[in-house]
Amino acid sequence: MFAKLRPALISLALAATLPLPAAAADLMTFWDAPRKGGNSFNTAAPDAAYFKALAATGATWVRLTFSKWKGEGRDFLLGDADRYTGLPHADLAELLTTLDAAHAAGLKVVVTPLSLPGARWKQQNDGKFDDRLWSDPAFADQAVAFWRDLAQALKDHPAIAAYNLLNEPAPEKTTGLVENGTMEDILAWQAKHANTPRDLPKLYARLIEAIRAVDPVTPVMVDSGYYASPRSLAAWPTPLDDDKVLYAFHMYEPYDATSAPNMTRDTPFSYPGVETTYAGGKQKWDRDAVARHIGAAFDWAQSQGLPATRIVAAEFGCMRLWADCGTYLTDVMDAVEARGGHWAFYSFREDEWDGMDYELPPKVKPGQFYWLSGQGKADTLPRNGKLMGLLKTRMQK
Repeated sequence: MFAKLRPALISLALAATLPLPAAAADLMTFWDAPRKGGNSFNTAAPDAAYFKALAATGATWVRLTFSKWKGEGRDFLLGDADRYTGLPHADLAELLTTLDAAHAAGLKVVVTPLSLPGARWKQQNDGKFDDRLWSDPAFADQAVAFWRDLAQALKDHPAIAAYNLLNEPAPEKTTGLVENGTMEDILAWQAKHANTPRDLPKLYARLIEAIRAVDPVTPVMVDSGYYASPRSLAAWPTPLDDDKVLYAFHMYEPYDATSAPNMTRDTPFSYPGVETTYAGGKQKWDRDAVARHIGAAFDWAQSQGLPATRIVAAEFGCMRLWADCGTYLTDVMDAVEARGGHWAFYSFREDEWDGMDYELPPKVKPGQFYWLSGQGKADTLPRNGKLMGLLKTRMQK
């Protein structure tokens, strides 16, 4: 274990003896202009070639999750989401080595756990939603300890652009609130659960306080509630009491059309034109509807006196084989860029799923992807998909 950990420790020791990069004085400067990037949600730690390929697309940042990687315990870097006791050394070493590779490629990294103590990611929890963090204060204490430890370990790494505290939190999930319900219901829910374990801004405030005790400069990115809905963010009464916070939402609406189940329909829903249940009624989705949905986050920021560059579309995407995916991606990017925010597409070269790998052309069917991946021949897949060409054009502007 020590042999594996030693290179990372040496790297940190050397960094401590060198002058800090200019941006270290105020890491928020990276986010003062709109940034474009991608998401890395792989089951294994990406290597140098991966990050070089992502950087070559024009991406300047990557939202990196480590939670799928195989670690010392059940949950990578947490050890065990049932009871956090400290960062496993070998897991931390692997993360640091991965950050080194991203830095060498010129990419900034936003580290993003899919799980926290008491909130294990559903796909690693036997398909069950883990509600403990939102109902038992003891798990909030453990989450505070985890982020304090992780910030202490990562604070001097030059690749880090932000700490994304938790991917797609959903404290609303088990309470009866309808996802994409009326704004009145969302506001009432937020007021009802203020100062309870389900109060997401209150939890974030605690996590940020712990981070700031060891790291006063690294920006923090916070996903809004109900799986990072922009409308949930719009229900927050105030911003968080920290001037280095980025507010993130995810964009897959209309989910009935952009997601994998749509591809199993005899006639997949089309965009524009698909109609879904939304905000207590029906919504016909087109370019303007997409902009209004996304605009909820930017309107909230404006009402709170925050610049548009504090808002991040941290995930957006659609099934690559969906005929309307290119039109949808364009409308989402147009909406975010018109408001002056940041974005990151989902996802780049995911190693266990090809559904949103935009480099793959339509001739590459899922079966071919899985067979070649299983044979260790994923590097032979053609990567000339037009959808990635669309994204590259936008990132290289």
